[in-house]
Amino acid sequence: MLLCVDIGNSHTLLGLVEESDGAPRVVADWRVMTDARRTADEWPILLRGLLGERLDELDGIAVCATVPAVLHEWRDMLTRHFGSVPSVVVEPGVRTGVPILMDNPREVGTDRIANALAAATIYGGPAIVVDFGGTATTFDVVSAAGQYVGGAIAPGLEISLEALGRRGAQLRKVELARPRTVIAKNTVEALQSGMVFGMAAQVEGIVARMIAELGAAPADVHVVATGYLADLVVEECSCFTDRAPWLTLSGLALVFRRNC
Repeated sequence: MLLCVDIGNSHTLLGLVEESDGAPRVVADWRVMTDARRTADEWPILLRGLLGERLDELDGIAVCATVPAVLHEWRDMLTRHFGSVPSVVVEPGVRTGVPILMDNPREVGTDRIANALAAATIYGGPAIVVDFGGTATTFDVVSAAGQYVGGAIAPGLEISLEALGRRGAQLRKVELARPRTVIAKNTVEALQSGMVFGMAAQVEGIVARMIAELGAAPADVHVVATGYLADLVVEECSCFTDRAPWLTLSGLALVFRRNC
């Protein structure tokens, strides 16, 4: 049993992954707030509460993170509390099998590399992964040869809605939900319409431009939606060919397999 952990700016996704016919399969998952104040001694307590006795059955741990302070505590925790369990932290120098064709490959978020690896392995290239996080919505492009060729980053749904609530004198925080109609009849649904349908239009526009820039036929490109906010937007977009909620966890499992 492998524990895969994706530490994002807003939330941390944890999943127990097993091998099923040679492919990773997530059998249990949890999402918790990412708290940079949580220490290396507090994380094991949280993990015990979530995993219970299964924490003692781990064969390995794979981690990627976009928050350096939290990653520092995880490194400390892995050394002090899980020293006998093989672990892999995705970072420069770790084998992924994905060539990164960027000006500075070290700048690419490790969660995005895990997504690219999973997309290339599961679906093949060319592929575009759209990851709907609270802080950012990321677009990652994999070539037909399985190379990471670049992407785009847009503000996430939660941070956009929060910014409107803070800066708009007569606006307020509302629930992130699909409104009844695009043409809203009240302020709450007007905010929801702008968030949900605005993001859907943005995604379709960026994906279409990326496919054109790749020079590929739209029918030949896998467009994969992932991230915990994907369900809000996926049904409003016609560009997606696949929905993979645990794509990052699958990518982490593949990285672990390559390195351990």
